[in-house]
Amino acid sequence: MSIIVTGATGNLGRHVVEQLLEKVPAEQITAVVRDAQKAAGFAERGVKVATADYNTPASFDGLFSAGDKVLLISGNEFDKGRVQQHKVVIDAAKAAGVALLAYTSAPGSLTAALADDHRGTEEALLDSGVPYALLRNGWYHENYTENLAPVLEHNAVVAAAGEGRISSASRADYAAAAVAVLTGEGHENKTYELGGDTAWSLAEYAAELSRQTGEEITYNSVSPEALVGILTGAGMPEQFARIMAGVDVSIEKGELVVSTGDLSRLAGRPTSPLSEAIAAALKG
Repeated sequence: MSIIVTGATGNLGRHVVEQLLEKVPAEQITAVVRDAQKAAGFAERGVKVATADYNTPASFDGLFSAGDKVLLISGNEFDKGRVQQHKVVIDAAKAAGVALLAYTSAPGSLTAALADDHRGTEEALLDSGVPYALLRNGWYHENYTENLAPVLEHNAVVAAAGEGRISSASRADYAAAAVAVLTGEGHENKTYELGGDTAWSLAEYAAELSRQTGEEITYNSVSPEALVGILTGAGMPEQFARIMAGVDVSIEKGELVVSTGDLSRLAGRPTSPLSEAIAAALKG
C-alpha cells in the first residue's frame, strides 16, 4: 500500500509530503509531479517520484495500485478545464481499485465561481464509486500574507469583502488534516468542512498588520467592479480578477466562515493564528 500525493511540489503538496515523512516510511510515499527535478529533495530522502500531468491521461496509466490511498490536490490551471483534469486521476484511481481518494475541495457554503470546478469534481468522484474523502479546505492565511508587497507599499488592504469574516488557516494546518485522513482509518465516504478556529475580518487583518509593522494600515472596502479594475490594472488577467472579486462577495455573505471544528480535530491541535502567518511573512 502506497500513499500517493498529486501536485506534490506545489504549495500545499510540499507540506503534505513533509508531514507524511514524519508518520510513515519514505518508501510508502509516492510524490506525483510534472517536473521530477523539483522533487529531487524528496527523492533523496527515499520518496518515490512519479512524473504525470493532469493534461496527459496516459501518464497516469499504471501509477496507482489496488489498496493505495491517493490525495488529489486540485489543479491551478483555471483555463484548462479542471474538472476534466481531475477526472483523469479519478478514472485512474477507479481502474486500479484504490482504497481511498481524498480530494482538496472548497467549503460547501461557498457559492462563488471559484467553487464550480470543485463541485463538478466532487460530483465526478461520487459518481465513480471510488471510496472518497472530501477535504473542503477553507481559505489559506497565505492567500493574504504572500501578497503583502502592494499592501505595505500603499499602507492599505483593498478588497470587496465588506465586514465579512474568514475562517482561514495555514497550509500546514490543512496538510495536517490531509495526512490524518491518509494515514488513519474510517475516513471512507466522509466529507470534512475545514477552516481555522478563529474567524477574522479584513479590518482586523489591517489592524494586526499595523500592530506588527508599526505603520498605519487601513482597510479600504471597494465594490467588486472597482476591485476587478484594480487587479487588472496590476496585471492580473480579467477572468481571474473576476473570480477573486467573486470570492470577496462570498466573504461578505459569510460563506468563508467554517465553524465545524473539523480541521483542528483532524490535525489534533488548534489551528495556527493569522498573526503567526503575518509575522512569518514580514520576516520573509
